Amino acid sequence: MDIIHYNEARKIWQRIARTSPNIAFPRDEELHKKFLSIFQAGNYYYYIFNCVTATIESVSDNVLQVLGYTPEEFTVEFILNSIHPDDLSYFMNFENEVVNFFAKLSPEAVFHYKVRYDYRIKTAGSNYIRLLQQVVTIQSDDTGAVLRTMGVHTDITYLKPDGVPQLSFIGLDGAPSYHNVAVQKIYEPTKEILTRREKQILAYMVQGYKSKEIADIISISKQTVVTHRRNMLNKTGSASAAELVMKGLREGWI
Repeated sequence: MDIIHYNEARKIWQRIARTSPNIAFPRDEELHKKFLSIFQAGNYYYYIFNCVTATIESVSDNVLQVLGYTPEEFTVEFILNSIHPDDLSYFMNFENEVVNFFAKLSPEAVFHYKVRYDYRIKTAGSNYIRLLQQVVTIQSDDTGAVLRTMGVHTDITYLKPDGVPQLSFIGLDGAPSYHNVAVQKIYEPTKEILTRREKQILAYMVQGYKSKEIADIISISKQTVVTHRRNMLNKTGSASAAELVMKGLREGWI
């Protein structure tokens, strides 16, 4: 778990909740269905997020269908751990921009906006899919502090297999919308995913060399090459050497 990103994200969400206490929210399935009507259905799941405590209070069972994880496994820590390394800074900057946007709204207007953006997340099968995250406020206090939100994650991989994540604020009930919002870059992406040695090994993999051949070329043991390859698979979320090679070429890691 990247505790640094978790602590930073928690600070962001507590800013939108301001100093409001953790007020109980009435469980009303009809209310949930009403909010779900705001979203386009598809291969999706929905969840309730507590901004005060920075925790997910509940998630629908079909998270298992989309991500391959049970509702019990779906936590804030899980999300931050599973977001593609290249998209994590987008996620953090988007959340920071959401707080700034809602801080300018009147208490009544916080219910008139849907936040929408996308990012890649790793499934239980170790492959990445692109989620469209759409969130509305479902509980606020008299000052406009956002206490709880309801979010829907929809698999849009077939619509947007690649490309840069984008943030929009969608106006409801006649409120104006803001698409592809320019975001202040507070959180920068990690510049290097792979080490110099890993890039060297990956370059030989692209050329079709096997582990033993690579080991002989760069004068290290075959087991060390195997270990580097396994580490690269884990760091990049690749399910196979072929996928790693394709990502390396596409992302410019070598």
